[in-house]
Amino acid sequence: MPDMVLLGDEAVAVGAIHSGLSVGYAYPGTPSTEIMEYLIQYSKKHDKPLAYWCVNEKTSYEEALGVSFAGKRTMVSMKHVGLNVAADPFVNSAILSINGGVVLVVADDPGMHSSQNEQDSRYFADFARIICLEPANQQEAYEMTREAFDLSEKFKIPVMVRLVTRLAHSRSVVQVREARAENEICKVKDSSSWILLPSNARRQWSILLDQYDAMKEYCETTSNNPLTLNTISENDQKIGVITTGISRNYFIEVADELDYKPSHLHISAYPLPYKKIRKLAESCDKVIILEEGYPYLERFMRGILDSDIEILGKESGHVPITGELNPDNIRPALGLPKNDELDTGDLPIVGRPPMLCKGCPHADSFDALKKAMEGFDDGTVTSDIGCYTLGALPPYSAVETCVNMGASISVAKGASEAGLYPVLAVIGDSTFLHSGVTPLIDAVAGNTDMTLLIMDNEGVAMTGGQPTMLPSSRIEQIVLGVGVDSKHFHVVHAHKKDTEKNAKIIRKEIEYHGLSVIIAVRECIEITKRLRKEKKA
Repeated sequence: MPDMVLLGDEAVAVGAIHSGLSVGYAYPGTPSTEIMEYLIQYSKKHDKPLAYWCVNEKTSYEEALGVSFAGKRTMVSMKHVGLNVAADPFVNSAILSINGGVVLVVADDPGMHSSQNEQDSRYFADFARIICLEPANQQEAYEMTREAFDLSEKFKIPVMVRLVTRLAHSRSVVQVREARAENEICKVKDSSSWILLPSNARRQWSILLDQYDAMKEYCETTSNNPLTLNTISENDQKIGVITTGISRNYFIEVADELDYKPSHLHISAYPLPYKKIRKLAESCDKVIILEEGYPYLERFMRGILDSDIEILGKESGHVPITGELNPDNIRPALGLPKNDELDTGDLPIVGRPPMLCKGCPHADSFDALKKAMEGFDDGTVTSDIGCYTLGALPPYSAVETCVNMGASISVAKGASEAGLYPVLAVIGDSTFLHSGVTPLIDAVAGNTDMTLLIMDNEGVAMTGGQPTMLPSSRIEQIVLGVGVDSKHFHVVHAHKKDTEKNAKIIRKEIEYHGLSVIIAVRECIEITKRLRKEKKA
């Protein structure tokens, strides 16, 4: 088959297609979005596999389990914080008897380029006691995705493939192999292995623990965890290096500058290969650990190696504990001098914070909101995850909190019940459907003294303009359906010419001591531009 030039995300998608994928599911979130984008475009041309955006990560994972129950192969992709949302079905699925292969692809974001935190998904894999594969390049992303499906069906567990931003969004040539046919439908025969009543769950947990030894043995023998031991003479430094995932690339880039040749263990498959780690350490006085993300491996190392072996890594301060690794910032740990930094002289380096697009409907909504809040010096505005989070920055400086998906409503409810007044929550249409409906029900139940402003730009604009799961009219039905008083519910047009009118409506509702909801509707300007281009084409 011809070579392909692919992003890391796209390499995963192609690997899944060539593994006989039947259905893929996802919720958009950078840096994982391009996986589903590729699957959808491929499906349009070839009528398979099925590929769907879902309302959130939890539903996407549960839908994938339904495919597995039927015996077919499925993949679900998300960013690292999305796994928090999917954690309930994910952890429980580890003790199901997985039927069709289930691959969970999680894209972590060291450096928080587009995220609220830097959490490391390897901890989730360890917590659930499953296998995690961590590719170092696009070729491995393709190969390991294929292998992940085989491992899932062999051990009857979900298998995680962990990416990081730099790999997900960089491009390289990938050699692809012949595609595998899809599984035939073969429903689970023993349904007790999928009914997690306590008696069944205890049995399934024991089965998983029994399987765990076999998973560990796989990690000791797989070529994904290669160990190179170098004979060390008396004059040589007794140093070993352990790399994980993409950090291997950075080590290889600077290795030729070293005046010593360290033993090297590379880990791309978890659970950790303890035997190989100990074998490397037997001939070393010092072990340098290079891993992207948290000091996951380093912490384990301190528990399994002799205390007289020096361990250099993130916790020791020799490797940066936050942000991305690169060939420059790993040099000190390896004993190499720092590279000279570019001297800019007196040239000022001006930061460019992100900003709302020109013509964005959210800008008009914030103008109306700020007018409505005039005179309320102690007014509180909570926000959520989306483009509108930029309302925290000048020239708006309009919001005060942003924690996680859906939290704007929950935080506003709590702030109001603590005695703050007025309290207004801001949330986008897709985020509202993702995880805003349930806290709104809480607010309805308590008739909380707060106003909710749903900024409906008719798309998931922050991640590339994917479609919102339901149109605006259906969101209105949901709001009224959960019990919001129709007398305190409004739909307004988010436009500059309506700023004064919208401000009066918002002002009226924040002065009402009870729950009110306003939906401000206008399509994202970038989505409008794209649709016009598509029509012309």
